[in-house]
Amino acid sequence: MILSDWDIRVYVEKGLLVIRPLFPDTIRENGVDLRFGNQFCRFRRDLNAVIDTKSDEVSEFLVCEEVSEETGFTINPLEHVLATTLEWIELPHDLVGFVNLRSTFARYSLYIPPTIIDAGFKGQITIELVGGSCPVRVYPGQRFLHIIFARTSSPVYRPYSGKYQEQKGVTPPKPDLE
Repeated sequence: MILSDWDIRVYVEKGLLVIRPLFPDTIRENGVDLRFGNQFCRFRRDLNAVIDTKSDEVSEFLVCEEVSEETGFTINPLEHVLATTLEWIELPHDLVGFVNLRSTFARYSLYIPPTIIDAGFKGQITIELVGGSCPVRVYPGQRFLHIIFARTSSPVYRPYSGKYQEQKGVTPPKPDLE
């Protein structure tokens, strides 16, 4: 079942769902809108190397920067960048979040891949943005993501406790070392 704005407010008021900071326009009709944080990372194109998904050496491929609300950040055509949300969220053991790009940003030709926030997750959201056919400038503080919450049939037996738990800022990919 998808939560309505009423349900979301009840979860937040009871402290079961945490969203910090919580703005007056965060809770929407059937989900929440999250804002860009001020950290963005680009993948370098000037390296003559391959990203190895079994290596922890991905940071050499990323160029990260702190961006102000005045200058913003430009996403170039067909470029993949990582961004973070301003908000810190904590999901209870019976909610899952389906992350979508707000339609305004899709109309600017941006795209995000399908993204799920697992029950029990805590942290800021790192999201991949893909540029369209022309450069697009975005700004910290803009509402860009819409998350729809669905209640699971029962609380999950094993809530999320993975490698991205309690992430802050843009978190680069971490290899599965199992």
